[in-house]
Amino acid sequence: MEDIHLRTKPLEMADTLDPLSPSLNDSTSTTGLVHKLRLRFGRTSPPRPPGDGYVEFGEFRSERPGIKKVGTFAGVFCPVVLSMFSALVFIRMGYLVGNAGLLVTLGQFGLAYLIVGFTVMSICAISTNGAVEGGGVYFMISRTLGPEFGGAIGTLFFFANVVSSALCISACTEAMVENFGPNGYLVGDSPGLPDGPWYRFLYRSALNAAGLSVSLAGASLFARTSLAIWVTTVVCLFSALLSFFITAPGQIDKPDTNHLVNATNFSYTGLSAVTLKQNLYSDYAGDYTTTGGEMVDFASVFGVLFTGVTGVMAGANMSGELKSPSRSIPLGTLAALLFTALSYAALVVLTAATCSRELLQNNYVYLLPINVWPPFIAVGMLTATFSAGLSNLIGASRVLEALAKDNIFGFLLRPMVSHSGNPVLAVIASWLLVQIGIMAGSLNAIAQVNSVLFMTSYFAINLACLGLDLASAPNFRPTFKHFSWLTSLLGLVGCAMLIFGLRPAYACGVALACCSLVVALHLLSPAASEPKWGSLSQALIFHQVRKYLLLLDPRREHVKFWRPQMLLLIGSPRQAAPLIDFVNDQKKGGLFVIGHVRVGQLDGSGDPLADEHKYWLKLIDHLKVKAFVELCLAESIRNGAAHLTRLSGLGAMKPDTVLLGFRDSAPPKDFFRDPTSPYTTSEFELDTGAVIFPARTPASPRLSASEYVRIVSDVLCVNKNVCLCRHFHSLDMAAVERKVSSLKYIDVWLVELLAPSREEAFTVRALFALQLAAVVRSARGWQHLRLRVHIATSAPAVLSEAGRSYSLGSDPAMDPNLPELAPGRPVNERLEELLKLLRINATTHNISEWPTLEDTSRWSDSSLDDNSVYQRLPVSYVQKVNGIIKSRCEQGTAVTFVQLPAPPRLPAAPSPEDDAICEQYLKVLDEFTKDLSPTILVRGLKSVTSTAL
Repeated sequence: MEDIHLRTKPLEMADTLDPLSPSLNDSTSTTGLVHKLRLRFGRTSPPRPPGDGYVEFGEFRSERPGIKKVGTFAGVFCPVVLSMFSALVFIRMGYLVGNAGLLVTLGQFGLAYLIVGFTVMSICAISTNGAVEGGGVYFMISRTLGPEFGGAIGTLFFFANVVSSALCISACTEAMVENFGPNGYLVGDSPGLPDGPWYRFLYRSALNAAGLSVSLAGASLFARTSLAIWVTTVVCLFSALLSFFITAPGQIDKPDTNHLVNATNFSYTGLSAVTLKQNLYSDYAGDYTTTGGEMVDFASVFGVLFTGVTGVMAGANMSGELKSPSRSIPLGTLAALLFTALSYAALVVLTAATCSRELLQNNYVYLLPINVWPPFIAVGMLTATFSAGLSNLIGASRVLEALAKDNIFGFLLRPMVSHSGNPVLAVIASWLLVQIGIMAGSLNAIAQVNSVLFMTSYFAINLACLGLDLASAPNFRPTFKHFSWLTSLLGLVGCAMLIFGLRPAYACGVALACCSLVVALHLLSPAASEPKWGSLSQALIFHQVRKYLLLLDPRREHVKFWRPQMLLLIGSPRQAAPLIDFVNDQKKGGLFVIGHVRVGQLDGSGDPLADEHKYWLKLIDHLKVKAFVELCLAESIRNGAAHLTRLSGLGAMKPDTVLLGFRDSAPPKDFFRDPTSPYTTSEFELDTGAVIFPARTPASPRLSASEYVRIVSDVLCVNKNVCLCRHFHSLDMAAVERKVSSLKYIDVWLVELLAPSREEAFTVRALFALQLAAVVRSARGWQHLRLRVHIATSAPAVLSEAGRSYSLGSDPAMDPNLPELAPGRPVNERLEELLKLLRINATTHNISEWPTLEDTSRWSDSSLDDNSVYQRLPVSYVQKVNGIIKSRCEQGTAVTFVQLPAPPRLPAAPSPEDDAICEQYLKVLDEFTKDLSPTILVRGLKSVTSTAL
């Protein structure tokens, strides 16, 4: 049975009782499908040495010896520039200007750079707020938004890098065919490389294999060669810009890959105001690189254009190879952004001023024939696209390794973790996925998917930075100051609008995939079950809860909006699991606090309750209740209970009702070990033999009767309602929810045991019990039960309170919120009218056989103040009352609510006589509730009902 039995000596908690120890968390006997699946994902996890895996912002670990790091220019600036140029600068500029026109193209570049600029500010803010490990963008998002959201976005970002690598390899293949294929610009009339779908797939596979070879050699090798590649690309770009001023006007031949138009050549006018005017506005045409020449539109142009700014993440992806990521990422990324913006603007304007629209729409590689030396452009095409593809391949492998190190997908990615500095298996897995991606064929089709995936990643970066700023976390102190919540918000909104405005189908697919991943990772990921880093959601929740708690003014409370706010004091949850479950239903969206007292005192060696608190939180998870836990260390059980009663809660959210288990001598039931119990678990029994929350045994120290009664009196003294709960070991919550036919009713007895009266039903204490019963019936799983209200019609129409008798209408205990009910009418009629006014669906039952006390002179005004009333109360009277209630319970009552008689008034200083008085009081309660259904003895002090709107 539930017993207050709050421990009278400290529980010896061994150092091994760590909630994160393998003996507890890796137990396979824990019930629950989700937990079993999560354990399956995280099973056989190899022990990690200290320092392995990823660390939180602000933590540092020593670098592995022998691994060289790179600086800002070679590690960030060059990779970002090369990744941003990729396929756009040499291969698709004609596609943009020829279809969208100069103004729209510049506008699209401006919009893209605006969003990317806001995102870069967010990246700079996060990356300068602490140590950034490998994984780049994924690392930043996961350490901010938590493993579920971070893992989902990291997965999408991984695929974005894979798709981007496939796009660059396809562009490199296109450049090879245009230059070295049949009738290519650099081979003239010679046959050159054979062309065809399968030949192009072969070229892509060869380029992808070359990228694999470089990646296996190490990212630092690429970082060091990127400087030479960058110099080569810049020289080629400068030659293209210079050619606009040098090359004379002429006719440019149509490429052999264009089968869409019949014309054979198009005009290159040189610098011309007329040409510039003709190219100002958009004029969309068919795309000759697609099957059937699909029409181009604004969205498709922007999708291709946006691939020219997605490379901004390349520097962040190299964070694991940088000497100082917090310094190099902001500086290198911003410099690369400015350099590429100026390059794009110059190329767009000069293209629109020199090339006819027909040339731009039908020859995307127009820069080759007009260059002063065409091999410049050929080299630029090949180096820019291949290096960008290689950069994305390396970036994808680093993100995949980061996901594996963080144990996001459990054993699925565990082999991807590298101990040598270069994740070989992650590189090979990324290469295989790129190999699948290059089967798509059309560069422009790949670009649409690539843009949506990268915009989703940008959205997450801005969301993370916005949340950090709004949460006002004291540890968010980035050294990069040129950002604000407004820039993050603008970047976030801009990404969302572009994704859904331009490609709604793709956007919905990505959003669905992201949400599905978040849910799946939350349920199954080992990293989500025990995250080792903070989650922004917790910071935001704290920020909002604090704000609204301050707005919740206790002075503005009104009875119309009352809801139960419960404090349940328990000793061992092993024997009180059904009671905890029941109170969780009874709270009706209110506050539920589980309180526990341990006798002891601080001895200077630390908080003795700190370790135990973790297990109470695991208990909340196991029982699936929405409750808070409050633990108290006190010199006595009574003092601890008083502290919890007065101090539990915060602000206006404080318990107004205290529930205790009933003090009796019945042996308790261990619901955690009972195989037939729905609460069975071995989570709280460790391999060492230690038992968390040991149940009371006959040899356990027992709370004295006087201390127990004083706890009840203390609760009433501070003007809080009190409930004593008995027989809840027999409550089968599963049977209630299954709607078994043997459970039909919830009974409420509106009769005072010591002073039965027909008018008791209209008092504050009675209506409080009625309200609690109505709340229980409204809870999910209880709504099929019928509420029965019992009144004693044979009792006199006199009320007694605090030793004084009152006639009808003059009792101060009458609820002041009740309407005037005609006193001359029968009690049951007035009660039914009251129930209608209170909107409580219940049936009333008149108990005419309620016994009377034989000698009424023994219950005069003066005698009620005397604590000897409980000694003089006839046992036969209490047994008859118990028999009446029991007969109703046998009709199928799930829970019974009865009135709790007022506890005896004890002197402030304990005396030897107290125990005798309290033992007699508890004996009366024991006889009163013996062999009933689960019973709650209620003593209400506050008005909680209202008939007003």
